[in-house]
Amino acid sequence: MNPRYARQAALSWVGAAGQERIEAARVAVVGIGALGCTSAALLARAGVRKLMLVDRDFVELSNLQRQVLFTEAAAEARLPKAVAAAEHLRAVRTDLEAEALDADLDAELARHIFAGCDLVLDGTDNFETRYLLNDAAVEAGKPWVYAGAVGMSGAVAAVRPGEGPCLRCLFPTSPKPGSAPTCETAGILGPVATAAASLQTAEGLKILAGRADLLAPGYLSFDLLQGTFTRVSTPRDPACPCCASRQFEFLQEEAGTRTHRVCGRDGIMILAPKGTRVDLQALAKRLETLAPVFSNPYLLQTEWEGHPVTLYGDGRALVQRTDDPARARALYARYLGM
Repeated sequence: MNPRYARQAALSWVGAAGQERIEAARVAVVGIGALGCTSAALLARAGVRKLMLVDRDFVELSNLQRQVLFTEAAAEARLPKAVAAAEHLRAVRTDLEAEALDADLDAELARHIFAGCDLVLDGTDNFETRYLLNDAAVEAGKPWVYAGAVGMSGAVAAVRPGEGPCLRCLFPTSPKPGSAPTCETAGILGPVATAAASLQTAEGLKILAGRADLLAPGYLSFDLLQGTFTRVSTPRDPACPCCASRQFEFLQEEAGTRTHRVCGRDGIMILAPKGTRVDLQALAKRLETLAPVFSNPYLLQTEWEGHPVTLYGDGRALVQRTDDPARARALYARYLGM
């Protein structure tokens, strides 16, 4: 046994067999923010063989308060979060297979992730994306672990398709836009995100070690201001459209350009058709005649008519200071001709 993991293997429920299972595992962390950074770090240090790190965003200075894999240098360079996290974790463990996917999660990518991984941990910040993960998990019959954190509270729920409720059983519908607090509107204490991610990863390691019988049943929530933990056991919904009827509506998406609002970004993300590639260097030269441009090998940032814009090599564009998809699309077409 690798002495690096001796203290972990000494746990009675892990043991040598459980540690071998953990070291053979392939795990995806979707969303490399406050939750995903801690979860990815703990998984890497636990011995997981391969980590797939998925995120569409780049590192900013405001992330460093709670996103533990990033540095000021990464923020200054505006590195994609997945890339910066993978670089950090490879320095922690040279034998780690860390794959960085600087991409927006869609149905095709969700299916790819579950096809290639034994477990998925949720580090996302919106229910639409979580429902997409849930659909892909149930379709593939693979486990995933939900987590959320805002303000002083957090929550965790392990989902094992066919063995208990899925996310749609727990939350049949998502909160209405603007009705739920976000980190931007309510703030967040770093240790709250770390606590949620630690609980999430502990549940994930139980699954990987072959001890799903030890999972906390149902939905576990906590409030660190009050010092309280609450567990709610929810049975599978026999009328659940996902795990009962197997209607994977969040995997059924239209082709072509799509838009959606981005939590905490005051903007609209535009997703280009599959297979789009943009020459960022050439585009930077064209756009710098109109406004100042920052670029690196991964992204380009400029401003269109008072709207800060971030463009990616796959054609994605985050248009900020608007909540109007039509306005964002118009600017995208006007300046990119796409």
